[in-house]
Amino acid sequence: MNSTLAVEDPFALPSRRPGDGVLARVFGASLDASLAAGCPPESSRLLTTRARDIVSLRRRRSMAGNWEHVLRVARRAQRARRAGSPAPVGAMPVCADRVVAAEPAIRDLMNRLAAPLPVPARGVAMARVLLTDAGSPVYNRRSGVALTDAVAAAAAQLDPALPLLP
Repeated sequence: MNSTLAVEDPFALPSRRPGDGVLARVFGASLDASLAAGCPPESSRLLTTRARDIVSLRRRRSMAGNWEHVLRVARRAQRARRAGSPAPVGAMPVCADRVVAAEPAIRDLMNRLAAPLPVPARGVAMARVLLTDAGSPVYNRRSGVALTDAVAAAAAQLDPALPLLP
């Protein structure tokens, strides 16, 4: 009787199934939060699918553009406040003073996101959570985290010298 021993490849990622891409987008915020917290992308099919999507250069460059938009909105809000004008209707409720103060760190983050080098999913997810979560220091004055520190932490995780898989 022949038997075969199957040894799992520790670097093999879970295989993708039809529908995983749709599910990864639907649950994107939750998956991003898990990745940002350090959950390994290879720990589930959906995390793997989400990580593959967000680390693509196209997605990272799009996110860098979104950060640029946040900077423009913050500067516009500060100018309006200095002129005594009300905030524009429909404007993003950014903490303009914090965003403008964190501009050097945000620019570094944007450069790392747009660089054509592979980067770990955790850093991209951290940048996405800061950009999209209403509780992040970009939008919430009560956040106990300094925006500059949070942006710098995300940028540090975008170092291409870091291992892509833990």
